[in-house]
Amino acid sequence: MAYIITSLCVDCKDTACADVCPVECIYEYKGSDKDKYPNQLYIHPDECIDCTNCEPACPWKAIYEEDETPDLFKQCIENNRQIMEDIGDFEVAKVVKGHAPTAEQVRNNDAKWGYDR
Repeated sequence: MAYIITSLCVDCKDTACADVCPVECIYEYKGSDKDKYPNQLYIHPDECIDCTNCEPACPWKAIYEEDETPDLFKQCIENNRQIMEDIGDFEVAKVVKGHAPTAEQVRNNDAKWGYDR
């Protein structure tokens, strides 16, 4: 069972998760079909070793264990699986140090997606 990066990552793309991933299974899309693959990171499900490092590292709280993914984000499970078919349009996410979001920014991002923790 893999971990899933949900839509809460869209346009945030903090790479703290990629920084702690021991197998480099977190990818970013480099293709042109932004409708199919929004601007976020994705976990390759066959490469993920369930180490649990990524979930607590994500400052946006956008990563869930597959079985624990909130109903609102269940489609994200398939989105993360889909990258296996289009892996040529992806590359391992490069770690870019940035600033961590504030608690208010995380709440606003949750609200953007209609998610109430």
